[in-house]
Amino acid sequence: MEDNAAPHPSTMAKFARPALIAGGVIAVVCIGLLVIIFALDSFNAATYSVAGKSVNDATDEARGIRELYSGARTGGIITLVISGVMAVAAAVVLYLNRGNAPLDEDDDGEDYDLDDLTGR
Repeated sequence: MEDNAAPHPSTMAKFARPALIAGGVIAVVCIGLLVIIFALDSFNAATYSVAGKSVNDATDEARGIRELYSGARTGGIITLVISGVMAVAAAVVLYLNRGNAPLDEDDDGEDYDLDDLTGR
């Protein structure tokens, strides 16, 4: 009794491609968010320093400017790291299961050209 059936991909491999796509998209969105946050921080610091004040002062106003986007920045960095880890893990799973995809049962191995598709 020979087992010639193609190996089936693991359950993790079925979810790896969507996880890779989602991780990549989330990472790109987080990078964009962080760029905007850092640009706004720089703009606020520059605007505040026009009057000769420093954003590093110990005043409540300077501390408020420094901490204005701290929650969004921290959340963006944490989400970026999580999505990056998810994308890397999905890529590893896809790489390890790269030859285990089941063959299409309707595929007889023939190539089709325009004449075959149009019936000529």
